[in-house]
Amino acid sequence: MKGSEVFLSLGGNLGEPAKSMGAALRMLDADNAVNVLSVSSLYRTPPWGKVDQPDFLNAAARLVTDLAPRGLLELCLEIERQLKRIRGERWGPRLIDIDILTFGRLTIREPGLEVPHPRISERAFVLAPLAEIAPEFALGGATVTELLASIDTTGIERLAGGQDWWKG
Repeated sequence: MKGSEVFLSLGGNLGEPAKSMGAALRMLDADNAVNVLSVSSLYRTPPWGKVDQPDFLNAAARLVTDLAPRGLLELCLEIERQLKRIRGERWGPRLIDIDILTFGRLTIREPGLEVPHPRISERAFVLAPLAEIAPEFALGGATVTELLASIDTTGIERLAGGQDWWKG
């Protein structure tokens, strides 16, 4: 598959988020237009934005896809629906969340789709797992590792289990 290289962020803090994220990754990988290349370890992270909720589990994934950006977004949203995601309050608790962080080197500003994701550089829960699988990937003139070093990572814990946790 030639396609575009894409980085995703996955997370959740309700139910069994590791199982939900693993199922989402397997569903993505099962699609003929998507190939999951690598997945970070799981990270336990404190909530961001709305802090009176349980800790999250987060991960990052690198994939290649023949889908257009909007097509990949629709696939991710459909997977969230199949896994029973209910969209409630912004930054609130959730069973599963899949965000497109980057799509090749494209910059996209459309209703419902902004790539690169507009708040990557502010979010340690995105950067920590991303730095594990793409430490030298550059965003806005800095590497993921440099961006991570510039923000507060208090409370973020890499969990045991390695990068194959999602394969079921």
